[in-house]
Amino acid sequence: MVKVGIFLPNGSNGYIMSAGSPQYLPTFEHNKQIAVEAERSGFDMILSMMKYRGFGGSTGYWDHCLESFTLMAGLASVTTTLELFPTVTIPALHPAVVARYVSTIDDISDGRCGLNIVTGWNRDEYDQMGLWPGDDYYTERYEFAGEYVGLLRSLWEHGRVTANTEHFTLDDCTVYPQPKHRVTIVSAGQSPAAARFVSEFADRNFVQAGPDKLAEIVGKVKAAGSEKGRDVGTYAVFHLIADADSAKAYAMQDEIVRRADSEAIGNMIASAMLDANPDGISRHQATGMSRPPEDGNSAFMTIPTVTGSYTEVAERLDRIIEDTGIDGVLFSFPDFVAGVRDFGDRIRPLMKNL
Repeated sequence: MVKVGIFLPNGSNGYIMSAGSPQYLPTFEHNKQIAVEAERSGFDMILSMMKYRGFGGSTGYWDHCLESFTLMAGLASVTTTLELFPTVTIPALHPAVVARYVSTIDDISDGRCGLNIVTGWNRDEYDQMGLWPGDDYYTERYEFAGEYVGLLRSLWEHGRVTANTEHFTLDDCTVYPQPKHRVTIVSAGQSPAAARFVSEFADRNFVQAGPDKLAEIVGKVKAAGSEKGRDVGTYAVFHLIADADSAKAYAMQDEIVRRADSEAIGNMIASAMLDANPDGISRHQATGMSRPPEDGNSAFMTIPTVTGSYTEVAERLDRIIEDTGIDGVLFSFPDFVAGVRDFGDRIRPLMKNL
């Protein structure tokens, strides 16, 4: 059965770069309300991102961001069933430190903690802290990530590790307590290099792509994982904009595009364009302004939208699941608490694939 999850809005204004959607700063209380409602509504997982420097603009997009591990530790204590995925941006934290963070949240949550791996492409985030590895990192970051995940797995499995890799030295390094269960690793892999990394090291792959491209991506990731004897799931990411009145839902979508924060979007694209990884984030972000919302307009952080009445949204999601073979869906909403509640009460009961 397909799993459903939520990208938590732990950065200011969530995942919409527009003055046409609700404006807010991230708080623990808001994210707690979302998590509690998600659990009541039958969601399977929540994930919080990490951003050390936002993209500014008139909306101050992501200029405020709650730290991912401490947020998820807090949410672990107020939930009982949700899988919890904090995010590590790997240039910022040593794998032994992250291994201990995850082990601690695993203990708080009784084995519900996974980990989202982000290789990091926004140079300004790391330059401000003196942590940018150099511009060669753009093309070498997935090799770095492979070493990183390998060390995480060793620390969680053995508790004590000595290792010398190209980028890390561990000298009788210990991480106790170890996690109670195998930690699920997730990552976003759309470029060829990212897809190879996901197929070898991750358990789930997050994809921002319209329905027409999803089936192709699912097939490639499944095939690549099978070559390595691994079963890798693909999870599609969508903005959900639903209302009892379809016209109202589409009016909200149009307003978000009309009032897009062009300055913040420009800052994001300028940063992404520094990425020299072939078919990586730069190409996807640079073309976002010209795409329709259902294919990932820049106002929606290039995340595709599913918009309409509750019935229309349920039918479209069912078609996407059937046509693409995805293993899960992660949602963002303009108004998260109401959106999660509406999905659980008004949309999910109409679907046949959940």
